[in-house]
Amino acid sequence: MAAQSSAAATTNIMLAIYEKKTTSLELYRPLRNYIAMYYSEREAQNLEDDLQTLKEYRSDLERQSDPSPTTRRDLLQNYFKALCLVETRFPISPDKDHINSVNFVWYDAFKQKQKASQQNIHLEKAAVLFNLGAVYSQIGLSFDRATVEGRRQAIHAFIAAAGAFSFLRDNVATKASMGSSTTVDVSVECAGMLERLMLAQAQECVFENTIAKGSTPGVCAKIARQVGLYYEEALAALNVAPLKDHFDKPWIAHVQLKAALFYGEACYRYGLELHEKEEIAEEIARLKSGLSALAEAKKNTKGAAAQLLDAITKLEANINRNLERAMKENDRVYLMRVPSPSSLPPLPAFSMVKPMPMNEVLDASKEKMFASLVPDSSAKALSRYTEMVDDIIRSQAEKLQQGSELTRVRLKEMDLPDSILALEGNLTLPADLKEDIEAVQISGGPAGLEAELQQLKDLRRVNQELLVQTEELLQKEAAEDAQFRSQFGTRWTRPQSSTLTKNLQDRLNRFAANLKQAADSDGRIERSVRDYSALMSILDRRPIESALPTLARPIMSLDANEDAIVGSLKQSLRQLEILGAQRAGLEDMLKEMKRKDDILPKLMTSTGSYEDLFRKEISKYDQICADIAQNIVAQEQLLLEIQAQNDEFSGIFNLDDYKASREKCYKQIQAAIAKYREIKENINEGLKFYVTLQDAITNVKQQCSDFVMTRNIQCREMVEDVQRQMAGLSFQDRKNSGAYNYPAVNQAPRSSPQPPADPQNVPHARPQASYYHPPEQPPMPGYSHPPPPYNTPQQPSPYHIPPPAPGAPYPPQQVQQQPQAGQEYGQPAYPGWRGPYYNAHGQQPGSFPRPPYSVPSPYPPPHQSGYYKQ
Repeated sequence: MAAQSSAAATTNIMLAIYEKKTTSLELYRPLRNYIAMYYSEREAQNLEDDLQTLKEYRSDLERQSDPSPTTRRDLLQNYFKALCLVETRFPISPDKDHINSVNFVWYDAFKQKQKASQQNIHLEKAAVLFNLGAVYSQIGLSFDRATVEGRRQAIHAFIAAAGAFSFLRDNVATKASMGSSTTVDVSVECAGMLERLMLAQAQECVFENTIAKGSTPGVCAKIARQVGLYYEEALAALNVAPLKDHFDKPWIAHVQLKAALFYGEACYRYGLELHEKEEIAEEIARLKSGLSALAEAKKNTKGAAAQLLDAITKLEANINRNLERAMKENDRVYLMRVPSPSSLPPLPAFSMVKPMPMNEVLDASKEKMFASLVPDSSAKALSRYTEMVDDIIRSQAEKLQQGSELTRVRLKEMDLPDSILALEGNLTLPADLKEDIEAVQISGGPAGLEAELQQLKDLRRVNQELLVQTEELLQKEAAEDAQFRSQFGTRWTRPQSSTLTKNLQDRLNRFAANLKQAADSDGRIERSVRDYSALMSILDRRPIESALPTLARPIMSLDANEDAIVGSLKQSLRQLEILGAQRAGLEDMLKEMKRKDDILPKLMTSTGSYEDLFRKEISKYDQICADIAQNIVAQEQLLLEIQAQNDEFSGIFNLDDYKASREKCYKQIQAAIAKYREIKENINEGLKFYVTLQDAITNVKQQCSDFVMTRNIQCREMVEDVQRQMAGLSFQDRKNSGAYNYPAVNQAPRSSPQPPADPQNVPHARPQASYYHPPEQPPMPGYSHPPPPYNTPQQPSPYHIPPPAPGAPYPPQQVQQQPQAGQEYGQPAYPGWRGPYYNAHGQQPGSFPRPPYSVPSPYPPPHQSGYYKQ
């Protein structure tokens, strides 16, 4: 049977709520004074625009300059968000240390003679939320519900109004009621009642749409019943304190009649569905129950709108007509027993509306007003939240790292994926071993040792040649001295060369011994290179991986399933790699979430418990934590599968024998590297020894050259003297002249021409010949002048030469490093060598090798006497 039209489907009587009224209020000056006092005057100047904006919001709210509901809605929303920012930054209360000059005054919307006055911003926020819900109700009532679009817009406005009243009830009403004075309209009870009322009117619009679309009687009955339930809940709140005596009777009558009307509508629609199912007895009971509810409502309500009463009358007529028909059919055909209405189950209901969430609409966390003012409480709360986030990040990052480390260890235990790569010919070496081999090859490898051995030979030859040249210098000078001594006999009073060159000759002998020992060490190195060339030849293989053994397939296969086993193992390894990449992505996601997680604006606008906000904000990490846990579990399961697959793979391909041969090859390579490094180090020590020894021999050669040159000068002068004596020349001009001093090698010269303080070093005056009297002059020191550079000999005058630096009889032009006390060069073959080839004393790393000789005490001066004894 087609659904009949009803009066409830066409009535457009609904309620809108008027806004609360307020008085003018000055916010600008008190807030500015507070900023200047507790922050700075400069901060107050910087926030001048924000203060002016807040002032304009309050002024517009008071004046209602634009009566447009949508404009008022936007103003109320913006002002409420501004109040949230003010609440967290400006303490408004009667406290003397707070802003106590601001007094909010608001009048009751239903009893306009009643007013509330509080020095508390919660009253202001409650009034703004109430007015926002009222404006939304006015917007809903303004649409034409005769059209589908009008009904849709009305539904949206009514659920927004319900959302505003719900937000008022849950977040602000309780705080506002704790002030010194308050009004009923912003109480928790009134806000809840208005929320139910707005939901009832939204659901009523849905019912109108349902009828217009021609939905089945059963659907219409469920939606109508929910309309009635919402009205019944609002009526229940109106009938108890504090709302019982606060609202006018027409209000209560309207809600009561609406509740009865939609209960009757639900019974009527449900009866139509029962009639189609031929459940006549229940249909009769439902229709009687609906008529009873309508009659009771009409009797107990006075002052209701006539249009609403007409709708009830029309609905009664429709119900009576269907009831009469059902009773006749039951008496004639069905003969069913009609149950009592009290025994029937409740009518089914279905809600199509719910309050609009206002958290996003009224969220002030993105507002920039007063952003530079951060109270200590908010800063401390932010620090605590940051610690909570850090704990989550740290714990989850540890799980990810442990998962990756577990994978690495387990795969290494199973020798994966190296064994798969070896089967495919892609051989690999351990990273540390490969680095060692690359270092050997970069340094020349075993093939380069021959060239370095040749360098040792060349340096040894150069040192030997230098030593021979130095010895020849001394031998030549000694031969010349011996020739003159034989020629002139006793007149040749100069000390013998062997006396003066004893220390030099000793050093040259030690150098020769060192060279002999070094040659023996070089020979041992050459033998080591020959003996271990076969072992070290593996290091010259390029690439080195070509020296490794290969993993071969079994010669015989029973079921030829090797490829399937390898394929499944490779597939599992790829899945494991995917899980590893997911872990890396999850870790990056955690870091990015932390970087973007800034809840300071929300803390600054939060008026509830910080703990509630923390729980809500920290919950956004729940999903990624669950993803991490799922990844770890999946990896554990996959590793178990890989273990089983690898066991099967190892058995078929005889992996144990391959591992043994590979480890043997690794050890061979390591032994070759160790032997190469040993030989290389010995060669390097030899090279350093020869370079140092060459410097030392060159130094001694220079001293020998200087000595020989000085002796040659002395020799010429003495030859002249002896020749003059033999010619009978007079020596009167030299009567005060002292005899020659012949300096001993390494004797320290005096720093001035004055006689030394040590009487042992004062040259004795030679007996004067009767026929020669030289002019009077102070005794001259020995010939200890600075020698010219080597290979550029000059003939300096033996007299009036600036004395040399102390410490060496024949100092070179260049400054030489002084020998260390108590050290004797030449004992070790290579300085710094600790190996079996060059047995040297220890030397600090990085220090310059010590000089290859020591400076002994100067030789005692030769006996001073004249050429001729008188």
